Amino acid sequence: MKNIVNLDDLSLDEINDLIDEALAFKNGKVVDYQQKKVVANLFFEPSTRTHYSFDMAAGNLGCRTQNFEASNSSLKKGETLYDTCKLFESIGCDALVIRHSDDDYYKQLTALNVPILNAGDGKGNHPSQSLLDLMTIKEEFGHFEGLKVVIVGDILHSRVAHSNYNVMQRLGMSVYTSGPLEYKQEGYNYVDFDEVIEDMDIVMLLRVQHERHQGDENFSKEKYHQIYGLSLERYNRMKDTAIIMHPAPINRDVEIKDELVESEKSRIFTQMRNGVFVRMAMIHKVLEDE
Repeated sequence: MKNIVNLDDLSLDEINDLIDEALAFKNGKVVDYQQKKVVANLFFEPSTRTHYSFDMAAGNLGCRTQNFEASNSSLKKGETLYDTCKLFESIGCDALVIRHSDDDYYKQLTALNVPILNAGDGKGNHPSQSLLDLMTIKEEFGHFEGLKVVIVGDILHSRVAHSNYNVMQRLGMSVYTSGPLEYKQEGYNYVDFDEVIEDMDIVMLLRVQHERHQGDENFSKEKYHQIYGLSLERYNRMKDTAIIMHPAPINRDVEIKDELVESEKSRIFTQMRNGVFVRMAMIHKVLEDE
């Protein structure tokens, strides 16, 4: 497994192996590269959770890290994505963690001789987020087969939704989507949130991308919360065993009522914690296979 860029490229056995490895790290497994490996974090888009959990994951494995700052780089001089990545390969990095605004950016990088871990490409894929979501679900329920999940929000522009929809179906889950009709993804199973909430095992909320609503006089945070958000009334209709998930950052009182972010059913901060262990598993896998 040289690269991990799209979960569609991995078999179910490979996906389950990564989840099991992440659980092993959480339960105390130790791998120490003794500062002999270097992981470069190349983030061409802003990121907090993904960037710093990859950085923490590499450190936990005893790797050194290099953190690329796009705003202070030769990109300002016209350097290409490929040439930037080739630099980090040339100076001796052992793996590249990359987030970029282009869909499928990694297809430009097939000539590299260093493993790539996709930290998010445009609105296409976000494999590490999907894996940490799956780890959280497996930890909660012990299985995937037969579970029901609804993903609510801007499905069309969400790499989280696109990655999760496919892999969750492959694992035997029933996957539904909901949210504003203008952000509906063609070919996905769309439902009315209120009609299904009582049957769902997992309610996954997506961030409202406020940058898409700038200048839109018809958009209202209060209205969005009323129609599509997880309100107290909807929370009380959830199954006792159901859980809430969100990839974050969270818009409190928009996608989810503020007091529900750390409620009994919420696993939002568990997801963040699990992200470190999943990214440890991903880094270890590509370094182990070199």
